[in-house]
Amino acid sequence: MGLQLAVENRRSQRARVAFTALLREAGGVRVDASMCDLSETGFRADCAFPIAIGQRVFLTIPTFAPLEAIVAWRLGHEYGCKFLRPLHPAVFATIVSRHSGH
Repeated sequence: MGLQLAVENRRSQRARVAFTALLREAGGVRVDASMCDLSETGFRADCAFPIAIGQRVFLTIPTFAPLEAIVAWRLGHEYGCKFLRPLHPAVFATIVSRHSGH
């Protein structure tokens, strides 16, 4: 029930996506992250590199400038992150149209 409640309380709708992006901690090295879903306010990704909750990270999606986010939660290799600045709706739509995970 807690997960269902969390989903219902989201500020923006998430879209399933499937592509590899680069993720790095501030001052760290870039590592591959498999993107699972994306919203204007955040994303969920799978990444084998351990990153602490609360850590500032930078997500680089091909053809876009790095996006700054904070790790909100972690479950194994899966991470949920919140963007410091929400994506512009047109940017969100472009990314989803290119990488929709149907």
